[in-house]
Amino acid sequence: MWGYLSAHAESAIDFMITFKRTQPDRPVGDRDAHRLKGLSRQIVTSVAVMVLAIMMMVLLGSYAFYASLWMFFPASLSPPDSWFPSPAEWMWIVVTTLIGLGIAVWVAARLSRRILAPLNSVATSLRQVAQGNLAARADTNDYSLGEATQLVSDFNAMAERLERIEQERIFWNAAIAHELRTPVTILRGRLQGLAEGIFQPDPALFASLLHQVEGLARLIEDLRVVGLAESGHLQMHLREIDLQGEIMTVVKACESALMEKGFCLSLDLQIRLVVCDPIRIRQALLALLENVLQHARPGAIMIKTRSDDSAHYLSVEDSGPGIGMADPHLIFEAFQRGPLADGPDQKGNGLGLAVVKAICNAHQGIATYTQSHMGGSCFTLCWPA
Repeated sequence: MWGYLSAHAESAIDFMITFKRTQPDRPVGDRDAHRLKGLSRQIVTSVAVMVLAIMMMVLLGSYAFYASLWMFFPASLSPPDSWFPSPAEWMWIVVTTLIGLGIAVWVAARLSRRILAPLNSVATSLRQVAQGNLAARADTNDYSLGEATQLVSDFNAMAERLERIEQERIFWNAAIAHELRTPVTILRGRLQGLAEGIFQPDPALFASLLHQVEGLARLIEDLRVVGLAESGHLQMHLREIDLQGEIMTVVKACESALMEKGFCLSLDLQIRLVVCDPIRIRQALLALLENVLQHARPGAIMIKTRSDDSAHYLSVEDSGPGIGMADPHLIFEAFQRGPLADGPDQKGNGLGLAVVKAICNAHQGIATYTQSHMGGSCFTLCWPA
């Protein structure tokens, strides 16, 4: 009998030692350590409780069983000179074995349910996602282990991101088709008119066609910049430049168009030498000035630069009407045009500020929008000094 009890105890101890040795010895972070500790604690605790319950049942039950036989049925005990159990002892061995197995099965079933239920939910949801159902989500219950709950949470976050990416892809396809439709339709109509002799070839018509082609080229370049930025492949060629000179180059290119629209441009340039990609900075400033031309009312425009110990700043302010969006960060997303996006007078392709954000992010900086002290919009590019 004591050999039988020792076998149970040694098996439990061997299992726990083996389990401990199989744990990875790799360094983990605080979060991973907490999660591994939780799973290990649950398994070790469950096994320890199961072994303790079986051993206490066997020890206390055996004491009570043999005491009862000794007091009331001494003839049922095996003879002192025999190592072979009596029928009553055989019955006790079978009963304790069945009870021990029952306890082990019960503990294993509860533990496996807490581990496998969320895993099965994740597996089912994965099959649905693989079949194209990106709205599938895994669920868990209140009895799941922390690691299983974290797995379900991570899977649902991944599925939500995939669904959002798919929705953004559909939106981008529709938006790009919408932006390409108008210039392509105009080009097709006028070229067809020229081919059929409806329109007479003259410089004004060719200038109009060239304007549409230039618009398409700008749209394609803006899409390329935003796409490269989204994929993390927008390369910057950083070097030390005269920022004031680069700004003046853009101002000279846009000055006549600004004056024709009734804008009065003023400059407050406080810094000269900075490290950046001059081509991209000119592109961002040009996009901001085009945004002013398309959306601001005629009035004062201020271009400012300043610098501190940590960053350089380039801002463009206008005199109104500003942007009334509840979330100003949305205006830097592609094809976002503010609250008048569906109005008949809305201009632009909705990519200018997205290009500004992409260029600023590529410089490890940030593009922000605030209300200007002149009553309009103030767009600021900030990148590390």
